[in-house]
Amino acid sequence: MQPTIVITGVGKRIGLYLAQAFIDKGYQVIGTFRRHYPSIDVLSEAGADLYCCDFTQAEEVQTFIDAITAKYPQLDAIVHNASLWLPDDSPMAPEQIMTTMMQVHVTAPYQINLGLAPLLTQGDHLSDIIHLTDYVAQKGSKKHIAYAASKAALENMTLSFATKLAPHVKVNSIAPALICFNAHDDEQYKQQALAKSLLQREAGEIEVLKAIEYLMASHYITGRSLALDGGRHLK
Repeated sequence: MQPTIVITGVGKRIGLYLAQAFIDKGYQVIGTFRRHYPSIDVLSEAGADLYCCDFTQAEEVQTFIDAITAKYPQLDAIVHNASLWLPDDSPMAPEQIMTTMMQVHVTAPYQINLGLAPLLTQGDHLSDIIHLTDYVAQKGSKKHIAYAASKAALENMTLSFATKLAPHVKVNSIAPALICFNAHDDEQYKQQALAKSLLQREAGEIEVLKAIEYLMASHYITGRSLALDGGRHLK
């Protein structure tokens, strides 16, 4: 049977890279996206099953869950990649910023994990849930307080779901710092960002893929957070 993986937020950057990589590995990729980019058409043509879903809307998340449970008999993995990075000085009101961050990084993954858990526990093999959190979940952030708090909540939720879904499902987190720059980032910003870690280099999306593959290949890791920070915690 073809292995099946859900990856949220596949429109660009890490999510797009992961979706393409798992398609190449022979997986049936189920992806979500909030905005339609040309990349969505490319993934669809490659065989991905894609759903437009705004994670700030609980009703849309539930519609996605219902569609997947009606279509697929089982899942092998869920990778929670979808994310928003709202600064605390956003034009939105503070309570709206916090609500939005919690909806995207906590409420939606919580809904999806509970809603799709029956598909993950089908069969006699171990399946996986992987939360992509953030380096700031442990350190905090004075300019992205709501974002950091929501990622910390997601990391904590890893512990609860690991306990709840054992022994059939492994639940882990990956906490990246700098992975890849944006096209519009200038050289000054790049140098400042690189200097924050011991290894002083851009990791690249492949590091996230390797971390996911490591966790999925393991038969004995659950309830853990894997740091991808280039030694930033030692600076």
